Amino acid sequence: MTTFELETTYLGLDGAGRVTPLPVGPDFWKTVGENAAAQGTLVTVSKGEGSWKHWEMHPHGDEVLVVLEGSARMIFQGPSGEEKYDLSAGKTLIVPAGVWHRAENQVNLRMLFMTFGKDTTHKPL
Repeated sequence: MTTFELETTYLGLDGAGRVTPLPVGPDFWKTVGENAAAQGTLVTVSKGEGSWKHWEMHPHGDEVLVVLEGSARMIFQGPSGEEKYDLSAGKTLIVPAGVWHRAENQVNLRMLFMTFGKDTTHKPL
């Protein structure tokens, strides 16, 4: 085994204790639904600036967000309107399964995502 960066090699957790390193190439997100190792919980690190141009929702599982550096505001869309959460380095937020969410005001953001992403869907703002 060798060391790696979570920004270029993601981890697929199968829920039964097995971890599969998943090298990230230019087609990773286009083919993620075809990758059996990415169908459990996916652990990634990503950088962000500005605001997402879409809403996202994970219907089958919660998502854990951990801010490693920088800051952002996460917005949940619920039946009673929007809920906003300001995040900075060291803060963690759980996005419940089935909740539409997006990020805005990302500044020098580096965030760890733990996502049960099966059937993840997106919609425009």
